[in-house]
Amino acid sequence: MKTAVVGGGAAGFFLAINLKELCPEMEVTIFEKSKKVLVKVEVSGGGRCNCTNSFASVRDLSQVYPRGHRLMKRLFKRFDNHDAYAWFERHGVRLVTQDDECVFPASQDSHTIINLFLSETRRLGVEVHTACKIESLQQLADYDFIAITTGGMPKGASSLFMLPPSLFIPPVPSLFTFSIEDKALQALMGTVVDEVTVQIPGTSFRASGPLLITHWGMSGPAILKLSSYAARELHEHHYQMPLAINWSSHKDPEILEELHHIIESHPQKLLTSIRPFDLPSRLWGYLVEKALGQRTQNRWQNLNKKELNRLVNILCNDPYLIAGRAAFKDEFVTCGGVSLSAVNPNTLESKDIPHLYFAGEILDIDGITGGFNFQAAWTTAFTVAQAIK
Repeated sequence: MKTAVVGGGAAGFFLAINLKELCPEMEVTIFEKSKKVLVKVEVSGGGRCNCTNSFASVRDLSQVYPRGHRLMKRLFKRFDNHDAYAWFERHGVRLVTQDDECVFPASQDSHTIINLFLSETRRLGVEVHTACKIESLQQLADYDFIAITTGGMPKGASSLFMLPPSLFIPPVPSLFTFSIEDKALQALMGTVVDEVTVQIPGTSFRASGPLLITHWGMSGPAILKLSSYAARELHEHHYQMPLAINWSSHKDPEILEELHHIIESHPQKLLTSIRPFDLPSRLWGYLVEKALGQRTQNRWQNLNKKELNRLVNILCNDPYLIAGRAAFKDEFVTCGGVSLSAVNPNTLESKDIPHLYFAGEILDIDGITGGFNFQAAWTTAFTVAQAIK
């Protein structure tokens, strides 16, 4: 029995190695169109290779896999982050977990992972063919199983390997920061708010988490998650859509109660000197001026009902405008590829083409944490091995 793995990246090598370990009699060949394999592994994580994540602070996978979290839950039941951690250590790579929950090789060098993959494929007898472009599955007619691990769908391509275009979802940017043309906001660059809620008004798209103000607009986990949730909606509107921010992630009545508490406790203090919800001082000053104009030097006790409502509204529903694709910043992921509805969620096998599997970033899924490649690749390896036993 023979299996072809198309794509010499992390998912391809991980799949091939595990398939040979599970099924030693299987002939496994990796095909890579470039002259060099594992190129993205070499540069990932700043050259250190983020192997997985501890998921210690993740309550639900939808927090870190905005699209495709249901599929991820299935994959994690079979091979989760703990299994990935144990796999690398079992194969001689010691790992460390950082304060941000990202897991890296203790060497802090991606070549540790590359050397492991290369040595294991040699030891197990996996063939690796570089500078070998597969343009049609007909080229692999001699193989019993085919796994596509190409790492993503090229922009502008309607299909790959002469497969039906209906199988693919066109790629659009995902996980990106927002450009906001507001000089007063941009002057606050470097300001971090630990917990905000961001949403696109008129839609169901919203996300929560830390937010970072940059010299071009906004970044941070909350913005990245929102961009992923709304990736296609934003694309359809040419990245010109409204944005609303709740700077405290509290509801109107709770915000009003907080402001009344400040009025009762510090009536003589200037508005800008007492910050609700411990907001950064520069940000609070900006919000007060945005809500009240020149009355920033007013005292808390002198606020009238209308001004108080303006402060509540600016804290709960602060409006902005995403500036458009031309001012688009820092795209981390491109979503699109094989539709999740086109594959069996338990095996990652194509529903229409028997013995054709998709693993890794070729699937229309992305996430804010690392590790999906290994979950998908192991599932495919396990499924193929079981199919011939």
